[in-house]
Amino acid sequence: MAKDLGSTMKIVGIVLIVLGAGLGLWGYELSGSVGSQISQAVTGAHTDKVMTYYIAGAVSFAVGLFLVFKG
Repeated sequence: MAKDLGSTMKIVGIVLIVLGAGLGLWGYELSGSVGSQISQAVTGAHTDKVMTYYIAGAVSFAVGLFLVFKG
């Protein structure tokens, strides 16, 4: 039973790693949009939407790594 839980957590971890990488890539793609570039030129910072994708991607990736390498 404990082995089943460990392998399930590793699968969840792998899914979170892929999801985190996807969210980071999606945020990168959004940062290249015309609206985001205009906003960045005016304010000097990325839009909230782009930052949300970056942060969510990083957190998902980190939690996924933890679950995969935890044991």
